Amino acid sequence: MSYTLRGRIESRIAGLAAPFAAAFAVSAVTQEWWPVALAAAMLAVGLTFDLAYHPFLPYQPGWAALPLGVLELGVVMAVVLAFEIRAPLAIALGLFAAAWVLAQILGHAVLPWLRLSYAEDGGELGRAGVALASAVALPFVAASGIWYAHLPPTVHLAAGVHRGPLVIDRRERLVGERGAVVVGGIKVRHPDVTVENVTVVGGEYGIEVDEVDHVVLDHVRVIRAQLDGIHVRRAAVTIKNCFVDMRGVRYGQGIDISFAIDKHESLVKGCRLIGGQEGIVTHSSMALLTKNHVQDTSLRGIAMTEMSMGAVHRNTVRDANGVGILCGDHSMCSIERNDVANTRSATDDGDQTRAGYGIVVQMGAEAELHDNELARNPARLGVFFYSVVRWKR
Repeated sequence: MSYTLRGRIESRIAGLAAPFAAAFAVSAVTQEWWPVALAAAMLAVGLTFDLAYHPFLPYQPGWAALPLGVLELGVVMAVVLAFEIRAPLAIALGLFAAAWVLAQILGHAVLPWLRLSYAEDGGELGRAGVALASAVALPFVAASGIWYAHLPPTVHLAAGVHRGPLVIDRRERLVGERGAVVVGGIKVRHPDVTVENVTVVGGEYGIEVDEVDHVVLDHVRVIRAQLDGIHVRRAAVTIKNCFVDMRGVRYGQGIDISFAIDKHESLVKGCRLIGGQEGIVTHSSMALLTKNHVQDTSLRGIAMTEMSMGAVHRNTVRDANGVGILCGDHSMCSIERNDVANTRSATDDGDQTRAGYGIVVQMGAEAELHDNELARNPARLGVFFYSVVRWKR
């Protein structure tokens, strides 16, 4: 079929109308923003491709719908990842598939039947096209207005030293000016809180997040906490671009996310962690740990244990004591493209599972491994106590 530019856009919108209505309904029921963001990503990618198709693909054969659909799906998923839209993968794929199937049914059967001049008009829908565009645009405008109105207030933390512990018990975005330091820790006690560009020194826990969701820690620095640098309990968090220094803290962890298996997936991305027992550890939680740098830990570099589920991807672990990366205690782990080196053997107590392994899978855990660099370790991979390892191709 030969489309006009207007016909491409109107036919695209017709195929997206019903899936978008479902996305808005899910957003209204769950009070989550990601369904609207996912719909916006699909619309933006689709319209961009329509503008690109028009001069180079004046006639579009029916068979081209499948490869073009696959291409658009790849770009949509890239946008979702780039903008960190926290949509569940199955739902994102399902919404795109529903929109694609509906577009084929409409374009090949329903619209030509309802509008006999559909093919001759190059896919244009006349007045119905304007109505459809309005029906899709108005909910986006309304949702954007609601989102903006519900943004938490921004609180600026002045440069200088502030005595803590600082307790955040309302929705807010705490942004530190350059040189803003909190001594004694930060306690997050309310959902929908963001902490940015703040340095925390000391405290039992540097930053503590307890039983609240939708918390974002972005470009925070934690130094010399007594126990954990970032301590998360029964909560889903996003931690990005952090620095945690636990050198000299014998029993603490850099980041500890625990007992949140019934929560959304947590994300730890782009952080640098030095010292402590473990750089990043999850207990009974769902998490994605990616692009972090962990070094000089006394027990393990990164650990996903106690029936955790998640992914350890593209991390760098250096100079861990005993184990670089652990998947343990009936956890299910995807371990891909990590670089683990210079792990030290620590078998003085007779525990041979700590013989300097780059990766250990133990205690009934299941791990899928792919393309990990495990050079310069006394041992590469250890699998113990009824665990299972699969190699991803």
